[in-house]
Amino acid sequence: MEQANRPFDFASGEVLLVDKPYQWTSFDVVRKVVNAIKPQKVKVGHAGTLDPLATGLLVLCTGKFTKRIAEFQSQEKEYTGTITLGATTPSYDLEQEIDQRFDLAGITEDRIRHTASTFVGEIEQVPPAHSAIKIDGERVYAKARRGEQVLVKPRSVFIREFEITGINIPQVDFRVVCSKGTYIRSLAYDFGKAMDNGAHLSQLRRTKSGSFHVADAWQLEDLIAHIRAAGQ
Repeated sequence: MEQANRPFDFASGEVLLVDKPYQWTSFDVVRKVVNAIKPQKVKVGHAGTLDPLATGLLVLCTGKFTKRIAEFQSQEKEYTGTITLGATTPSYDLEQEIDQRFDLAGITEDRIRHTASTFVGEIEQVPPAHSAIKIDGERVYAKARRGEQVLVKPRSVFIREFEITGINIPQVDFRVVCSKGTYIRSLAYDFGKAMDNGAHLSQLRRTKSGSFHVADAWQLEDLIAHIRAAGQ
């Protein structure tokens, strides 16, 4: 890894690629890095949230490069993962328990592949009620967890590719290339509805963000060890 062969200059600006661990929030990762580089007290931010149950590429910016966060956030993303048919959850993923089950009779590989093709292009998508979007200054997941009814407005997103990479009903493996702001949880939920069934996201990994690839990312503990060993 190129970054491992030179000292960091956090104040002038660095782009750090991290493979976010499972069940960590994006903020957990930022906080871990911030604590490691003290006492420099430079700004650290991330260019695109990953849900706690997702893994993969998290782009961090430090110092003067935090001004580029909006630029990096706007870039196209690639994800791989698994959609599980036949059941829904309120959060559209495994964060919450199954609330409804569906009969899988009539679900075929041809139908799965055809349905995926109908999502390619510009689509209208409603973000999950359990998401980090703010309404009246508060994250909607906080409202949803209190049991409040949350009305989230639909948004237009662009799906450039939606490839089915494996089928073992009820599990459907996929690869998606999409625009900024796309919720893969919502895509999984809508995919189930389009099949007159139900579905939720059971696994997700971000593999690319713009020109950045997870293959070039640090494991978080390795990054922290490198920062501390350099005395930065």
